[in-house]
Amino acid sequence: MIRKTKIVATIGPASDSPEVLAEMITAGVNVFRVGTAHDSVERVLERVKTIQEVIANQDTAVGILVDLAGPKVRAAFGDDPVELDLGSEIEIRSGEQVSTATKIFVNVDDIARNLVVGDQLHMGDGSATMEVTEVAAEVATAVVKRGGTMRGRPGVHIPSSRLSQSSPTAEDIKYFDAVYEAGVDMVAVSFVKTGRDMRALGGERSPRGPLLVAKIETQAAVDNLESILEYSDAVMVARGDLGLECGLPGLPALQKKIISAAVAAGKPVITATQMLESMTEMAQPTRAEVTDVANAVFDGTSAVMLSGETAVGHDPVLVVETMADILDQADMNFEHEAWSERIERSTPSFGPDETDVRKVAFAMRTAAHRAASALKSQNIVTVTGTGATSRAISRFRPRARILAVTPDQRVANQLALSWGVLPTIGKAEGDGTERIMSVLKSLRDQGLLQPGELVPIVSGASNSALVSNVIRIENVPED
Repeated sequence: MIRKTKIVATIGPASDSPEVLAEMITAGVNVFRVGTAHDSVERVLERVKTIQEVIANQDTAVGILVDLAGPKVRAAFGDDPVELDLGSEIEIRSGEQVSTATKIFVNVDDIARNLVVGDQLHMGDGSATMEVTEVAAEVATAVVKRGGTMRGRPGVHIPSSRLSQSSPTAEDIKYFDAVYEAGVDMVAVSFVKTGRDMRALGGERSPRGPLLVAKIETQAAVDNLESILEYSDAVMVARGDLGLECGLPGLPALQKKIISAAVAAGKPVITATQMLESMTEMAQPTRAEVTDVANAVFDGTSAVMLSGETAVGHDPVLVVETMADILDQADMNFEHEAWSERIERSTPSFGPDETDVRKVAFAMRTAAHRAASALKSQNIVTVTGTGATSRAISRFRPRARILAVTPDQRVANQLALSWGVLPTIGKAEGDGTERIMSVLKSLRDQGLLQPGELVPIVSGASNSALVSNVIRIENVPED
């Protein structure tokens, strides 16, 4: 069985050597994530270049995702731990000075103007919580409601509706321009609130440019999910800040809602944060973590993301191997038919103003899924120039593997994020039957299809076709 739910792994000091990166690909990584919050542009580009060199020596498509930090509020502590005691009173000010147990400095101008009495402020992903009790012109006063130990530059979660900062920031755009030129496959935008935020980045859209991934981590993003999906290529359920802002008890329902909406829209979706966090230090995950990962698969997620587990953990390769094993088992128990029926029921009918191109594309993708189901095919073949056909079929979550044949390496790398899709580089030669057979023979020669196997194949009638407008059901040639 080929694993269908994909793995995104964050790169950090524990995993950025070429040797470890290659081992992680062998273990099952489909996409490498590079953060920008703690590294310079030059360091990010160094990591991207190293990853690209490693991927170039592999025989499988692997994507690179750069995660823009966004308007992240951070406090400045030193290397020595600072204890925030329960019930203590703390001043909150703007600035980059080193914070203490009684004064916390954050990297937001006029921070007091962004706060109101009663706001709950979470530090270090919830390690400590403060409640604002008084607001003056330049300083806010808060009382510690849950104590904790702080060091370095922990994040400070402030209700998104309070922050005047927008996403992407000027710093994000600087990083985006650099990694765009470096040819990365995907870029994630943090603290998105509306679809307009996704339009603020320049450059060409995918596949000439990177896939744009909207991180859903604010209440505003949940409220505006439909417009965000319209202007995004993929989304991420960023459960860290989302859980702090919307409340932990409601997080599982929000996860299901976001995943369902993204898949119905034909967009890949990543579930992130604390998936196997205990493995940062331990050799095995907890039972709760294993169940959490499996439930994300049952929810329909396209990919799960590893963060600190692979960035700073003691054994990044073991973590990836463990995640792959969990996903294999969960994929085996996925309810394909129930999911496909749900997607078909939720698909809106076309209005009178819809273009013929969109109608044809939808009909081809739906027919391919239904044909594979009726034939009990092991594979569906797509010939795609942009990846759109493969992603659209993926939304049905078919039992069949989706073999995506594309001449474009970047398209192949981007499809590495899509559920159930195995991208492969190849060209469809000729027109009509000749075109179809050339693809099937190539896949047969690669060992991806068996001689005589009956498969649906979706392609354009020729290389100049604007849309996949041909579906054939063919036996793979014997010779």
